Amino acid sequence: MTTVQTPAATSARNAGAPLDRPSDPITVATIAGGHFVHDAFSSFLSPLLPLIIDKLSLSLTLAGSLSALQSFPSIVNPLLGMIGDRVSLRWLAVIAPTTTAITMSLIGVAPTYTLLAILLLVAGISNACWHTPTPVLVARSAGRRVGLGMSVLMMGGEMARTLGPLIVVGAVSLWGLEGIWRLIPFGVCASAVLLWRTRNLETRPSIRTGGSWAQTWIELRRVLLPIAGIILTRTFVSATLSTYLPTLLTREGDSLLQAGGALSVLMLAGAIGSLVTGTVSDRFGRRLVLSTVLILSPLCMVVFLNVHGWIMLPVLFVLGFMANSTSPVLLALVQENGRDHPATANGMYMALEFVGGSLITVVVGVIADALGLRTAFGICAGIAIFAALFVFMLPQQKKA
Repeated sequence: MTTVQTPAATSARNAGAPLDRPSDPITVATIAGGHFVHDAFSSFLSPLLPLIIDKLSLSLTLAGSLSALQSFPSIVNPLLGMIGDRVSLRWLAVIAPTTTAITMSLIGVAPTYTLLAILLLVAGISNACWHTPTPVLVARSAGRRVGLGMSVLMMGGEMARTLGPLIVVGAVSLWGLEGIWRLIPFGVCASAVLLWRTRNLETRPSIRTGGSWAQTWIELRRVLLPIAGIILTRTFVSATLSTYLPTLLTREGDSLLQAGGALSVLMLAGAIGSLVTGTVSDRFGRRLVLSTVLILSPLCMVVFLNVHGWIMLPVLFVLGFMANSTSPVLLALVQENGRDHPATANGMYMALEFVGGSLITVVVGVIADALGLRTAFGICAGIAIFAALFVFMLPQQKKA
């Protein structure tokens, strides 16, 4: 007798498949390590921005547009995700560290704004190719501890943004702005390790549902709409800090090394925050953790703008912990609610994350050109306070 599988039964099997697999912490750690290498190269633009502004005589609006160009290609993430629910995109994740290493290590030799923009666009495409499949790979390797898995993955990225500025500033001190291409082999090595370690992993569901982008949106809109509101408000703090903090500090008298060190403190705190928030949200709930950090983040920004001297570093640490720690919780929400179409769901989230950030950096650049960077930072803190309101629009978390 033939068993007929209903759509509900198929959906249930798909939903349970990743969570029922045993945890593979070594693979999770390997992908997080790849995230570290990839995002370390991606982080080169911000600490080098003061040098690039002087070299090419750029306004803050044009400088902000460079960060936007690096992030804007992530608009294709939903399309990549839809493809990833049908065929494995593992190869895109494997080659991304090499591609990003090459493009970001050549920004120092770009003689014009146009060539620099092309390099950053290619790096942005590589960034999209990395961030669409890797959370799905981690979700399939983390067993029932999806929040912990996302925390480890995001900690790799946050540690990259911690050490990446120090690495590139050190490379500039050794070889000059034009000599940082010597770092490219590290990206190639990361791709080789990922190729070997993920050889048995796939990103597509074990049972294909045939769902479309529109179908996935209908299923996830109750989660993605409030997440979009959270991203577009809290990013006024996180993206502004990650893009413009070194420029603000160098314009107020700090050296490039001091500014890069301050950015590293901010990102180190974000790495710790990413590890803590995802893990804690597994136990106490996503909404409680999100509302807490989203309320405290803009308040910490206000405190930062009103302190000087050594006290600025501990304030930056707390600010980084709050401002850069929401991603693993949001990723866990997306993966838990989009398990029928995990790559498509993740692609939608990543498009919101990166494209929203790219637009906001340009807006902040325009405000900074008109009113000054410090005033722009204060306005961003005022906007970000509204992010916590969207948390209460999220559906209640389902018990595993």
